[in-house]
Amino acid sequence: MKQPPLVYIVVLNWNGWQDTLACVASCRALQWPNFRILVVDNGSTDGSEEILRRHLADIKILQTGANLGFSGGNNVGIRHALESNADYVWLLNNDAEVAPEALSRLVEAMESDPTVAMSGSKIYLHHDRQRLNFAGGIWDKGRLRPRLLGANQLDRGQFDEQCEGRVLSGCSLLVSAHAVREIGLMEESYFLYWEDTEWCVRAHRLGHKTLFVPKSHVWHKVSASTGKDSFAQHYYYTRNGFSFLFRYGPVWVPVFIIYDLLYSLKCLAGGNSQALKGFLFGLVGFLRGETGPIARR
Repeated sequence: MKQPPLVYIVVLNWNGWQDTLACVASCRALQWPNFRILVVDNGSTDGSEEILRRHLADIKILQTGANLGFSGGNNVGIRHALESNADYVWLLNNDAEVAPEALSRLVEAMESDPTVAMSGSKIYLHHDRQRLNFAGGIWDKGRLRPRLLGANQLDRGQFDEQCEGRVLSGCSLLVSAHAVREIGLMEESYFLYWEDTEWCVRAHRLGHKTLFVPKSHVWHKVSASTGKDSFAQHYYYTRNGFSFLFRYGPVWVPVFIIYDLLYSLKCLAGGNSQALKGFLFGLVGFLRGETGPIARR
């Protein structure tokens, strides 16, 4: 009897062992019959590695040796999965918890159409379990940011249709090993944010499909690593957004530099100093060609 495809679940930890333990616990209840959990510790400084090794003695744990960011840390896990003959790799945020059927729905959707390179889940807010966090995204040329569907909406079935061509979230993203070998790994220069969007768009450019699978359910705690509405969040999102646009729609960069400056004035008027600082430093970081982790300010 043919063995079901092997899925490696890559859970990236950075100073968040409590969330990681909860994430792994939810994965243990998955219905898919052939998977392995791989925890990658991204240079944590809170004792995470020791704690995780003590509590997860049956699970492979890799240490990166430094904080390589979301893309770099996940790439360590992806490389290990490919070397271990994985058929699929499931990137799963450590601050997420999954429904028992979440992985099965993703794999089944991709197995039914071998032209699909990536599939992604319907993601809910962890603290409000019927309220959506993400139901796929759409990036159109001439837009600085993708349109993220479903954010903060109650799920009333409005996003229950399985759709191709969506931008998917790295919070829960299944990719085939075959596709990774053709598309390449995630863009490490971004460090944090936009790497999942860029990966999807790169796949589309190479003729691959991406698929939003609404029957796969995940609950996300949202911005647990950077902090919601923090300087770092705005910095990376702005800097990497412009880097993405420069690669895939360079003619629009001057337009959105003006837009971002106007938005900064709005932040100033609203008293949101962290957003203002993050936007401005992110824009300057793009213009200076900064990549990787943020420099000390």
